[in-house]
Amino acid sequence: MRRRHQHYLALALAAAAKSHAALLKSGVSSPTPWNQLLTAYSASGLAAARRVFDEIPAPDAVSWNSLLAAHVAAGAHPDAWRLLRAMHARGLAASTFALGSALRSAAAARRPALGAQLQSFAVKSGLAGSVIPASALLDVYAKCGRLSDARRVFDGMPDRNTVSWNVLIAGYADSGNLVQAMELFLEMEREGLVPDEATLAAVLTAIVGPNWCFLMHQLHGKIAKYGSALGLVVLNAAITAYSQCGTLACSRRIFDGMASRDLISWNAMLGAYSYHGMDDKAMRFFVRMMQESGVQPDMYSFTSIISVCSEHGRDDHRGRGIHSLVVKIGLEGVTHVCNALIAMYARFTENCMMEDAYKCFNSLVLKDRVSWNSMLTGYSQHGLSADALRFFRCLRSENIRTDEFAFSAALRSCSDLAVLQLGRQIHSLVIQSGFASNDFVSSSLIFMYSKSGMLGDARKSFEEADKSSSVPWNSMMFGYAQHGQAQIATNLFNEMLELKVPLDHVTFVGLITACSHAGLVDEGSEILNTMETRYGIPLRMEHYACGVDLYGRAGQLDKAKELIESMSFRPDAMVWMTLLGACKIHGNMELASNVASHLLVEEPRQHSTYVLLSSMYSGLGMWSDRATVQKVMKNKGLSKVPGWSWIEVKNEVHSFNAEDRSHPRMDEIYETLRMLLQVAQRLCSSEDEDILMTISSDT
Repeated sequence: MRRRHQHYLALALAAAAKSHAALLKSGVSSPTPWNQLLTAYSASGLAAARRVFDEIPAPDAVSWNSLLAAHVAAGAHPDAWRLLRAMHARGLAASTFALGSALRSAAAARRPALGAQLQSFAVKSGLAGSVIPASALLDVYAKCGRLSDARRVFDGMPDRNTVSWNVLIAGYADSGNLVQAMELFLEMEREGLVPDEATLAAVLTAIVGPNWCFLMHQLHGKIAKYGSALGLVVLNAAITAYSQCGTLACSRRIFDGMASRDLISWNAMLGAYSYHGMDDKAMRFFVRMMQESGVQPDMYSFTSIISVCSEHGRDDHRGRGIHSLVVKIGLEGVTHVCNALIAMYARFTENCMMEDAYKCFNSLVLKDRVSWNSMLTGYSQHGLSADALRFFRCLRSENIRTDEFAFSAALRSCSDLAVLQLGRQIHSLVIQSGFASNDFVSSSLIFMYSKSGMLGDARKSFEEADKSSSVPWNSMMFGYAQHGQAQIATNLFNEMLELKVPLDHVTFVGLITACSHAGLVDEGSEILNTMETRYGIPLRMEHYACGVDLYGRAGQLDKAKELIESMSFRPDAMVWMTLLGACKIHGNMELASNVASHLLVEEPRQHSTYVLLSSMYSGLGMWSDRATVQKVMKNKGLSKVPGWSWIEVKNEVHSFNAEDRSHPRMDEIYETLRMLLQVAQRLCSSEDEDILMTISSDT
């Protein structure tokens, strides 16, 4: 369709060029043919239109109006306003066409003050009652969100056409006031006006959520009633509206019943499948779209299908296949498509995928804030915290506006690296930028300070947060839970209940974790058993994992196993790994072997399972079994991922792993370590408690 349009445009320009040559040759001075030529050239850009305007022997009002309309259509609004002032100086601005173009420009540029000035000019010029400028003024106020002003203009119009009604209906719909939009729609019908595509499309786009399902069915009846006057625009909007209501079957019935479909129709249905997480159906539909539709997917098609590929966090090669199509079609440098690809690779669980995400980021012609935030969040979520902080520094040096998502990711990375001083510096940036009360940022600040052992600072960040949502409450609760302060965590929960703060599933993860870390098995069990019946929060996988941890820490492995067996859905690797960890602590090899068999099915390439088993076998002296586990690891190409430690000294971060000898001050570090070990050995062998207490107080 795009190629066909370009073909017609080329033919029109060729015809215009031929007419242009004839006019120059004949020396015609009448403005009429020149004005027609100016209008034809406007389709190819302002430069050509301006050149023709300058060649007109005697430009008239139509010439000026055509040039003004060309500027507005091209989005050159400041130039259009300067042109209007020049027209006003010549006495040509007081016309319905000039005023209409100027008001359309003010609406597109979202300049309500300019609209008000033009309204005054219309009143002085006696044009305020004319339907064309009045509808255009209505559009200015509606698009700028000044609906009370728009309504006053609408009520003061002596004559209204369908455009006038549509503008106000769309204004109410865009502002989320669907009730008012529908009342105006029904009033329009009572006035005897027939709704057109723009009327119904405006109302349909405002339908979001299952609460409007009944209204959607009524509007579908209107679509059937006015069907002969409606086209694809309304049907496409109806597909999306039904999807937003949750009635995907109705979306599909509309799509299947369409006599003809355009790219937007296919995108609407594809977006519906993607929105509802129906991955397989979305993928099959995309394949059908490629094979049967006769249209080429655009950036909206690819952003929908790419989001489907990354939903489960695993690379199943479909995402790479879609990426190759993006390259083939030539959309790799398009910002929205690249952002979707970056987010896809960042969601994959393998760290190496961040290299692919960076390649997409690097290929971008225009990197927007979403591009930077997607990369930064990806590094942070993958535990590549040092890379995340380096990326954050680059973001700041590029003068990209740092928003709540960037600050949150950077603070989480500071938590992972235990770089408290850098975290404090970012905290000062947060305060300067005005994000200290933001849910995401305050939650990350609380998490960072809690993980660093600074519960006082965490509490200060909590007190400064906007506490209307559960996010900061949950983070503070987790902070107390990690430090074994279950009573304070419980007090926070009770305060949430008093203040009627909405509870969510994370709230109860924090509560059960607090009980688990403090050894409060009965209290944690009570929460686990009543959270659905008393608080209306259904049990999720993470609650069961916390319950298993609760019983496992207390050595009640049978109860932990019973809890897993009572689950209404299949337990995932997180649940089994929690139980395996408890088996290791309490030396239950029989149960550990059973748990490991489940884990090897769920996550056959997870090295932690093999490492835990190997450690248990060696602890019990079962050397042959340990050797078998290590052999299996070797055959699968798995190896233990070394643990790293970080310490911040004088604003410099030092990192170490087991038996690391790469640090430049290695000799000093190991000498100090040997000295500490000698002190520890003397303390262990000493029977003099007074000396022990003295040394402890000195250190």
